[in-house]
Amino acid sequence: MTLLEAVILGFVQGITEFLPVSSSGHLVLGQALFGIELPGVAFEVTVHLATLCAVCWEFRARLATLVRGAWSRDRRSLAYIGLLAVATLPAAAVGAGLGDALEPAFERPLIAAAMLLLTGVLVWSIRYFSRRATRGRPTLAGAVGIGLAQALAILPGISRSGSTVAVATAAGVDPRRAAEFSFLLSIPAIAGAAVLQAPALGEAGAVLGSVPLGAAFLTAALSGVLAIRIFLRMLELRVFHRFAWYCWIAGGAYLAAAAIWPALRG
Repeated sequence: MTLLEAVILGFVQGITEFLPVSSSGHLVLGQALFGIELPGVAFEVTVHLATLCAVCWEFRARLATLVRGAWSRDRRSLAYIGLLAVATLPAAAVGAGLGDALEPAFERPLIAAAMLLLTGVLVWSIRYFSRRATRGRPTLAGAVGIGLAQALAILPGISRSGSTVAVATAAGVDPRRAAEFSFLLSIPAIAGAAVLQAPALGEAGAVLGSVPLGAAFLTAALSGVLAIRIFLRMLELRVFHRFAWYCWIAGGAYLAAAAIWPALRG
């Protein structure tokens, strides 16, 4: 992998991690288009760690409030942390139990493209659910549903942010609060994935080189911050659902191209 390729894939990861267009799906499609072969999911975990830094930075005030609340045993803070824990369990169970079985999906660009079409449907649904969504946080049942959506988003092409916000708004959570919950929920998800793939990270460093990985990390972190701000702004402007068109066009275009050029089928 060259330095330029690492920067491009790092940017793609960062800008798509929090926008509802699936970062994993874009990495799979990007690798297929550029003809880059990566060792398993190690590179993806590396740039995911960069986006973890981005979300911690952007929500540092909220995180500090939750930490202080937990320390002082504030009931509202503890309840919110409990909901995050409940929503984390489905993805943690799927990642620990089916992680190896799902890894081949990251080498199948057709799966990623098809799942982008589904992501478009989920994102479009937010347009309707958000009209009656007023809750400040999800109920226990809502947290379970959000967790199941996050577990489904382990598949490449399913947007974690798009699916979790869609389910949260369907459960009556205000879109801005739904986004906050989704971003905070990404912290244990990304950290857990990094722990599970820690042995592979060493392999990636040896094969790909520390300089390309470092460049990809920095690019992903900076573009991740930008993506979060765009995400929240589009929710405020009530134009968030327009991301669905991008998902449908990107997924449909790749499937159409793959029908013409077999090399793109993976």
